[in-house]
Amino acid sequence: MRRQEHAGNRAGAGRRLGEEGQGLPIALAGLDAGRLGIAAVAVGLAQGALNDALAYAKQRETFGQPIAGHQGVAFLLADMEAAVDSARATVLAAARRKDAGLPYGRQSSIAKLVATEAAMRVTTDAVQVFGGAGYTRDFPVERYMREAKVMQIFEGTNQIQRLVISRHLVRGRPEPSHHVLRTAPKEPQA
Repeated sequence: MRRQEHAGNRAGAGRRLGEEGQGLPIALAGLDAGRLGIAAVAVGLAQGALNDALAYAKQRETFGQPIAGHQGVAFLLADMEAAVDSARATVLAAARRKDAGLPYGRQSSIAKLVATEAAMRVTTDAVQVFGGAGYTRDFPVERYMREAKVMQIFEGTNQIQRLVISRHLVRGRPEPSHHVLRTAPKEPQA
Protein backbone atom coordinates (compact mmCIF):
# COMPACT_ATOMS: atom_id res chain seq x y z
CA MET A 1 0.00 0.00 0.00
CA ARG A 2 1.37 3.39 -0.95
CA ARG A 3 1.49 6.16 1.62
CA GLN A 4 0.08 9.50 0.53
CA GLU A 5 1.17 12.81 1.92
CA HIS A 6 -1.39 15.56 2.38
CA ALA A 7 0.67 18.07 4.36
CA GLY A 8 0.32 21.53 2.94
CA ASN A 9 -2.83 20.72 0.98
CA ARG A 10 -5.60 23.16 1.78
CA ALA A 11 -9.29 22.68 1.11
CA GLY A 12 -11.10 25.71 -0.19
CA ALA A 13 -13.64 27.31 2.16
CA GLY A 14 -16.50 25.95 0.04
CA ARG A 15 -15.26 22.37 0.49
CA ARG A 16 -15.02 22.37 4.27
CA LEU A 17 -17.55 20.65 6.48
CA GLY A 18 -17.10 23.25 9.19
CA GLU A 19 -14.84 26.02 10.35
CA GLU A 20 -11.08 25.66 10.02
CA GLY A 21 -9.65 23.70 12.94
CA GLN A 22 -13.00 22.12 13.83
CA GLY A 23 -12.49 18.81 12.00
CA LEU A 24 -11.87 16.74 15.12
CA PRO A 25 -14.97 17.98 16.99
CA ILE A 26 -17.08 17.27 13.88
CA ALA A 27 -15.65 13.75 13.61
CA LEU A 28 -16.20 13.12 17.33
CA ALA A 29 -19.82 14.29 17.02
CA GLY A 30 -20.28 11.64 14.35
CA LEU A 31 -18.91 9.04 16.73
CA ASP A 32 -21.33 10.18 19.43
CA ALA A 33 -24.30 9.64 17.11
CA GLY A 34 -22.93 6.27 16.00
CA ARG A 35 -22.43 5.14 19.58
CA LEU A 36 -25.98 6.06 20.43
CA GLY A 37 -27.20 4.10 17.41
CA ILE A 38 -25.17 1.04 18.41
CA ALA A 39 -26.59 1.31 21.93
CA ALA A 40 -30.15 1.34 20.58
CA VAL A 41 -29.45 -1.70 18.41
CA ALA A 42 -27.93 -3.49 21.41
CA VAL A 43 -31.11 -2.87 23.42
CA GLY A 44 -33.19 -4.33 20.60
CA LEU A 45 -30.89 -7.34 20.36
CA ALA A 46 -31.09 -7.93 24.11
CA GLN A 47 -34.88 -7.58 24.03
CA GLY A 48 -35.08 -10.14 21.21
CA ALA A 49 -32.90 -12.58 23.15
CA LEU A 50 -35.06 -12.11 26.25
CA ASN A 51 -38.25 -12.63 24.25
CA ASP A 52 -36.92 -15.86 22.72
CA ALA A 53 -35.61 -17.14 26.05
CA LEU A 54 -38.90 -16.39 27.80
CA ALA A 55 -40.97 -18.09 25.09
CA TYR A 56 -38.71 -21.15 25.23
CA ALA A 57 -38.75 -21.25 29.04
CA LYS A 58 -42.56 -21.18 29.05
CA GLN A 59 -42.90 -24.10 26.63
CA ARG A 60 -39.91 -26.32 27.59
CA GLU A 61 -40.85 -28.65 30.42
CA THR A 62 -38.79 -30.61 32.92
CA PHE A 63 -40.09 -32.48 35.95
CA GLY A 64 -43.65 -31.83 34.80
CA GLN A 65 -43.49 -28.03 34.64
CA PRO A 66 -42.16 -25.31 32.34
CA ILE A 67 -38.54 -24.45 33.10
CA ALA A 68 -39.63 -20.83 33.64
CA GLY A 69 -41.03 -22.08 36.96
CA HIS A 70 -37.65 -23.31 38.17
CA GLN A 71 -35.96 -20.76 40.40
CA GLY A 72 -32.62 -20.81 38.60
CA VAL A 73 -34.20 -20.06 35.23
CA ALA A 74 -36.65 -17.57 36.75
CA PHE A 75 -33.75 -15.63 38.28
CA LEU A 76 -31.93 -15.59 34.93
CA LEU A 77 -35.04 -14.22 33.22
CA ALA A 78 -35.52 -11.58 35.92
CA ASP A 79 -31.90 -10.43 35.61
CA MET A 80 -32.28 -10.31 31.83
CA GLU A 81 -35.40 -8.13 32.12
CA ALA A 82 -33.66 -5.78 34.57
CA ALA A 83 -30.65 -5.46 32.27
CA VAL A 84 -32.80 -4.71 29.21
CA ASP A 85 -34.89 -2.11 31.06
CA SER A 86 -31.82 -0.42 32.55
CA ALA A 87 -30.06 -0.29 29.19
CA ARG A 88 -33.17 1.07 27.48
CA ALA A 89 -33.52 3.85 30.08
CA THR A 90 -29.86 4.81 29.64
CA VAL A 91 -30.18 4.95 25.85
CA LEU A 92 -33.38 7.01 26.05
CA ALA A 93 -31.74 9.50 28.43
CA ALA A 94 -28.89 10.06 25.96
CA ALA A 95 -31.31 10.27 23.02
CA ARG A 96 -33.39 12.91 24.81
CA ARG A 97 -30.28 15.06 25.26
CA LYS A 98 -29.42 14.67 21.58
CA ASP A 99 -32.99 15.51 20.53
CA ALA A 100 -32.93 18.60 22.77
CA GLY A 101 -29.73 19.81 21.10
CA LEU A 102 -27.74 19.40 24.32
CA PRO A 103 -24.23 17.93 24.55
CA TYR A 104 -24.52 14.17 24.80
CA GLY A 105 -21.02 12.79 24.20
CA ARG A 106 -20.61 11.42 27.71
CA GLN A 107 -24.13 9.99 27.71
CA SER A 108 -23.62 8.31 24.32
CA SER A 109 -20.49 6.60 25.64
CA ILE A 110 -22.33 5.53 28.80
CA ALA A 111 -25.28 4.30 26.72
CA LYS A 112 -23.01 2.30 24.41
CA LEU A 113 -21.14 0.78 27.34
CA VAL A 114 -24.25 -0.07 29.38
CA ALA A 115 -26.33 -1.34 26.45
CA THR A 116 -23.65 -3.49 24.84
CA GLU A 117 -22.58 -4.98 28.17
CA ALA A 118 -26.25 -5.73 28.88
CA ALA A 119 -26.70 -7.26 25.42
CA MET A 120 -23.70 -9.53 25.94
CA ARG A 121 -24.93 -10.62 29.37
CA VAL A 122 -28.54 -11.12 28.23
CA THR A 123 -27.64 -13.05 25.09
CA THR A 124 -25.26 -15.28 27.04
CA ASP A 125 -28.01 -15.93 29.59
CA ALA A 126 -30.44 -16.67 26.74
CA VAL A 127 -28.07 -19.36 25.49
CA GLN A 128 -28.02 -20.72 29.05
CA VAL A 129 -31.84 -20.85 29.18
CA PHE A 130 -31.86 -22.86 25.96
CA GLY A 131 -29.25 -25.23 27.38
CA GLY A 132 -27.07 -27.13 24.92
CA ALA A 133 -29.51 -26.36 22.10
CA GLY A 134 -28.86 -22.66 22.58
CA TYR A 135 -25.33 -23.05 21.31
CA THR A 136 -26.47 -24.60 18.04
CA ARG A 137 -27.66 -22.84 14.91
CA ASP A 138 -31.10 -24.37 15.43
CA PHE A 139 -32.04 -21.36 17.55
CA PRO A 140 -31.22 -17.67 16.95
CA VAL A 141 -29.76 -17.03 20.41
CA GLU A 142 -26.30 -18.25 19.40
CA ARG A 143 -26.25 -15.63 16.65
CA TYR A 144 -27.52 -12.96 19.05
CA MET A 145 -24.58 -13.73 21.33
CA ARG A 146 -22.08 -13.32 18.47
CA GLU A 147 -23.72 -10.06 17.39
CA ALA A 148 -23.66 -8.75 20.95
CA LYS A 149 -19.91 -9.36 21.12
CA VAL A 150 -19.15 -7.36 17.99
CA MET A 151 -21.26 -4.47 19.31
CA GLN A 152 -18.83 -4.20 22.21
CA ILE A 153 -16.07 -3.63 19.66
CA PHE A 154 -17.19 -1.26 16.92
CA GLU A 155 -17.76 2.50 17.22
CA GLY A 156 -15.04 2.37 19.87
CA THR A 157 -14.47 -0.64 22.09
CA ASN A 158 -16.04 -0.68 25.53
CA GLN A 159 -12.59 -0.06 26.96
CA ILE A 160 -12.45 3.15 24.90
CA GLN A 161 -15.91 4.09 26.23
CA ARG A 162 -14.59 3.69 29.76
CA LEU A 163 -11.68 5.98 28.87
CA VAL A 164 -14.04 8.60 27.38
CA ILE A 165 -16.31 8.44 30.44
CA SER A 166 -13.39 8.70 32.86
CA ARG A 167 -12.01 11.73 31.01
CA HIS A 168 -15.38 13.45 31.39
CA LEU A 169 -15.28 12.64 35.11
CA VAL A 170 -11.77 14.00 35.55
CA ARG A 171 -12.56 17.20 33.63
CA GLY A 172 -15.74 17.70 35.60
CA ARG A 173 -19.32 16.94 34.82
CA PRO A 174 -20.72 19.76 32.68
CA GLU A 175 -23.45 17.48 31.28
CA PRO A 176 -25.65 16.27 34.16
CA SER A 177 -27.39 13.01 33.33
CA HIS A 178 -30.41 13.50 35.53
CA HIS A 179 -32.16 16.22 37.45
CA VAL A 180 -30.84 15.95 40.99
CA LEU A 181 -30.63 18.18 43.98
CA ARG A 182 -27.50 20.27 43.71
CA THR A 183 -26.94 20.54 47.45
CA ALA A 184 -27.01 17.91 50.12
CA PRO A 185 -29.29 18.43 53.09
CA LYS A 186 -27.53 20.04 56.04
CA GLU A 187 -26.60 17.81 58.92
CA PRO A 188 -28.29 18.74 62.20
CA GLN A 189 -25.93 20.64 64.49
CA ALA A 190 -25.29 18.98 67.84
